[in-house]
Amino acid sequence: MNIPFLTSRQQLVDAEEGLGLGPDSVQIEPRVLSVGDLLASTLIITGYPAEVGPGWLDPLLTYPGRLDVSLHVDPVPAPVASERLRKQRARLEASRRAGHHDGRLEDPETEAAAEDAAELAWRVARGEGKLFRVGLYLTLYAADRQSLADEASAVRALAESMLLRCQPATWRALQGWTTCLPLGIDQLDRSRTLDTAALASCFPFSSPQLPAADPDDEHGVGDVLYGLDTATSGLVLWDRFAQDNHNSVTLARSGSGKSYLAKLEALRLLYQGVQVFVIDPEDEYTRLAEAVGGTVIRLGAPGVRVNPLDLAADGSVDQLTRRALFLHSFLAVLLGRTPNPAEKALLDAAILTAYRQAGITLDPRTHARPAPLLADLAGALKAGKDPVGRQLADQLSPYTTGTHRGLFDGPTTQHVGGHLTVYSLREVPEELKTAATMLTLDRIWQTVTNLHDRRPRLVVIDEAWLLMRDEHGARFVHRMAKSSRKYWAGLSVITQDTADLLATDLGKAVVANAATQILLRQAPQAVDAVADAFRLSAGEAAYLLCAGKGEALLCGGPSRRAAFRSVASDIEHRLITTNPAELGESPEHFESNEAPSDPDQALLGNTGGTR
Repeated sequence: MNIPFLTSRQQLVDAEEGLGLGPDSVQIEPRVLSVGDLLASTLIITGYPAEVGPGWLDPLLTYPGRLDVSLHVDPVPAPVASERLRKQRARLEASRRAGHHDGRLEDPETEAAAEDAAELAWRVARGEGKLFRVGLYLTLYAADRQSLADEASAVRALAESMLLRCQPATWRALQGWTTCLPLGIDQLDRSRTLDTAALASCFPFSSPQLPAADPDDEHGVGDVLYGLDTATSGLVLWDRFAQDNHNSVTLARSGSGKSYLAKLEALRLLYQGVQVFVIDPEDEYTRLAEAVGGTVIRLGAPGVRVNPLDLAADGSVDQLTRRALFLHSFLAVLLGRTPNPAEKALLDAAILTAYRQAGITLDPRTHARPAPLLADLAGALKAGKDPVGRQLADQLSPYTTGTHRGLFDGPTTQHVGGHLTVYSLREVPEELKTAATMLTLDRIWQTVTNLHDRRPRLVVIDEAWLLMRDEHGARFVHRMAKSSRKYWAGLSVITQDTADLLATDLGKAVVANAATQILLRQAPQAVDAVADAFRLSAGEAAYLLCAGKGEALLCGGPSRRAAFRSVASDIEHRLITTNPAELGESPEHFESNEAPSDPDQALLGNTGGTR
């Protein structure tokens, strides 16, 4: 029998364009179909496991041989579903009563089926789910009969290991083959009724290496799409807030796409109700913030000031003490060294004097008064009779009366607020980058630790090496990494200086306190240190050496790892790209593709998906 058939989606496209057709002929046998130079056989799934998890069909989708998996879904109208459930419950109840009347023991399978049917009936009645007729079929191919038999045995063994029962499509080989073609036609009609939740678990919406988040976790905010699994093309979904801690560390060489991935995650977390703060050294997040109605604070710009002596607004009685402790670390960064014990004593006295002169004491009622400035602290040091204090004041003079005073010589001009706040440090002098990063991080931490406004938050430190290169800055990041989970916050540390981070004890501690670890392309000089620190296999290390831009390895634990490629919609890409060629396109291009004011539409872009 010579019948022209199309064997793939590409052949369908080619046929439409007049570029090619399917095989010249097919030969039909009871269980085997000869399609050109190949033999094909179809298996029908007739039995399903009682309980499954998300992405449970992934072993079939990742089968190393040539295997077509076809899932046909046909919704059942609500009135028909209700009537069928009513009859099924009646049959099960009659069976239970007959067994009880005859004195037989209760059948566990019947009892479980009755409970499941009752629960499903209630969900359908409340509109929480629907019923679907689902057919699952497998078509495998081989070059000769012996190979086809071996492939069939391997696929059936794999299906049995998944608690799937399958039968060959005897005398229906042609119908089985056409059913597995991308035509949307089920000619076998061997379906089973599934509800919405069971049907959803059949789709490869999660990587098998990364278990789905527990929906009942009170700290979780929902899975976020990181990208496509490079091995299976399935979706890699991850909820950092459902892990042991909410921190992450992203390590990569320059140009690997680490900031691109960080911006993509931040944008998608905004739709989960997460408040995001970003320390942006290179002004890469401002277009994103402006597009979603966020706040951009440009440190170093004329008139923009941050007072390091500001007290927290959380109403705590010990905030003056906590501010004094922070100022010791901050002043050490400004001085470029750790003060000796005598200098620490002078600094501590000067800090308390400056606050006292501003009318602020340990009494919480005075904490709402305007805070003193860094110049007032330097004045308190000079007012003392100790020459060491005057030397400290002279060393602080560049930041109080000299060339670097612009950031500190007045009250704070802009405060944290909104769903996305970006601190741009591009205009900050290089000598002040570490101090500005630490001061910004402290302002964010005051908001995070405010127990009167509890919500999930993410703090992104891009180019974290600016802070980690200083001992006091590294200690501040370490304290945040250890304490952020208590306040429902996650710390995202992003750096390209992998070797420097892993070479210090504080850097290793920050990595150890990150339950989410993302590794992108690594330099050959640093890959050995990364492999030792993250216990990578030889294959994983080789993958990081040759990974393309945007390809990464997500490590969520020793046995939870997935290689993926970050993906973004067209509108997301325009908001987060830093490619000079794309940013240099004509204004008309961006006007015609202007990001919509609706953030939901901005996230979905032209993908046609739903949130």
